[in-house]
Amino acid sequence: MHMPKRSGIAHVATTRRTYKGKVYETHLLRRTYREGRQVKHETLGNLSHLPPELIDIIRGALAGGRYVRVEEAFAIERSLPHGHVEAVLGTIRKLGLDQLIASKRSRERDLVVAMIAHRLISPASKLAATRQWHQTTLSEEMGVADADEDDLYGALDWLLSRQAGIEKKLSARHLTEGGRALYDVTSSYYEGRHCPLARYGHNRDGKRENPIIVYGVMTDREGRPVAMEVYPGNTADPATIPDQVRKLRERFDLESVTLVGDRGMLTAARIEALKEYPGLGWVSALRSTEIRKLANEGTLQLSLFDKKNLAEITSPEFPGERLVACFNPLLAEERGRKREELLAAMEKDLGKIAVGVRRRTKTPMDAKEIGLRVGRVVNAHKMAKHFDLVITDGSFTFSRKEESIRREILLDGIYVIRTSEPAERRSPEDTVRDYKGLANVERAFRCMKGIDILVRPIFHRTVDHVKAHLFLCLLAYYVEWHMRKALAPLLFEDEELEEDRKTRDPVLPAKSSAGAMRKKATKMTPDGFPVQSFSTLLSDLATRCRNRCRIKSKPNSPAFNELTQRTPLQERAFQFLGL
Repeated sequence: MHMPKRSGIAHVATTRRTYKGKVYETHLLRRTYREGRQVKHETLGNLSHLPPELIDIIRGALAGGRYVRVEEAFAIERSLPHGHVEAVLGTIRKLGLDQLIASKRSRERDLVVAMIAHRLISPASKLAATRQWHQTTLSEEMGVADADEDDLYGALDWLLSRQAGIEKKLSARHLTEGGRALYDVTSSYYEGRHCPLARYGHNRDGKRENPIIVYGVMTDREGRPVAMEVYPGNTADPATIPDQVRKLRERFDLESVTLVGDRGMLTAARIEALKEYPGLGWVSALRSTEIRKLANEGTLQLSLFDKKNLAEITSPEFPGERLVACFNPLLAEERGRKREELLAAMEKDLGKIAVGVRRRTKTPMDAKEIGLRVGRVVNAHKMAKHFDLVITDGSFTFSRKEESIRREILLDGIYVIRTSEPAERRSPEDTVRDYKGLANVERAFRCMKGIDILVRPIFHRTVDHVKAHLFLCLLAYYVEWHMRKALAPLLFEDEELEEDRKTRDPVLPAKSSAGAMRKKATKMTPDGFPVQSFSTLLSDLATRCRNRCRIKSKPNSPAFNELTQRTPLQERAFQFLGL
């Protein structure tokens, strides 16, 4: 009698065999059934060509599992940008900056760290910050979701009370006995009239209608920020030097350190004051009037540069100091071009005034009115020293001082570095490099005032809040400095710059390395990633999101978080950051 086949059980059978050292897998869809007392197997198809994940799904389904589409199983309730938060907070913790701010975790420390991170992610006012950091995972990560602007101002007060201790820890990390400390001053414009620090002064932002606040930044020789001091807007740059000396000697306990400052900062009077501190050296530069005096007395001659573009000279005007004279032909060419443009522009504007004066025959201009017009031109072009100006009632004439121009041309491209450092400690070349290291402080100002941290405009009403705001921005730049250093292979940065500085000609303008030139030309890194700016890379990292999900079939079930996978670029960035 014929026995019908039973339906049996379907399953996926996997077999492996090795051939010439290579393992081959075969995945067969099979049906097992009983025929009488015998158990038989029937192959229904070969699944080996399918992707492994699909084979696993078929295997699980045949075993009784139930599969549904993701959008049917889970609801994504909210998606928040996370990657840039992860990168910035990870760097802060890797640097130990949170521990440096305060060794024990507290509400105030969490708020300060959140504000530092937010300054890099999306700089804004304190009120806007409490709104914006809910639009990323920052408030969740730091546990400050319930904070309001009053909490932030309270945390700023707490930070300011700890500034001296934080700066001392930073100096212990980055300043050493016998090392270099770079110092420079800048200003940022102020919106409002309430803060006593806001005064009218040398406005570097070009907003002459706004009062300003002056602040000085000290860094190590590579540009890592160490300390900051804030001053009223009418404070002259040299007047800030005594505070830096006290800071180095008394607060940082450094007996032997060299302070590097520009010619407008370390004036002759300030250098005389520095001489009262044994062990405290300086590197600065001479003003143009002092260079001209050296040339007139014969100490500085062009023949010094016949064989080399720098030469060490001495002068009784600068006893106990070393002077390193440098000649840069490219700088000479640029200065000559710029001077001729300014002379021509001033001549043109003065010519218009002269024509206007001659035409006013009916009611001639008096000397005062002519002088006001000429003054505006002089202030615009800064070339009055090269013109003879004759102003009388109803008359105005002018002419170039050709001899004055000729004498200035002779000094084009020449600058002189002055230092107290002995030759056995610093060579002439290293002395020039020390002075040019001030570019690292200028870079800090560009990052703080530019698109990254946006220190300006300043709105805070009280002196303490202004000081705390600026110090917070300094700490944000400290994090940025280290992130830029680590991420340099992905950025428009010259990774070989630091090493090149040690060996290249210190006088000639810096040239980009071959690697940096390739990145700029191809817009691609050697391993195939698009080259980024710091801000665009943070924006790319922000596309890594944290999704809050919930099972649709169980609306009361607990929500859970799921991170989007890192892209290859994001993975590379985190590798460089060491996170």
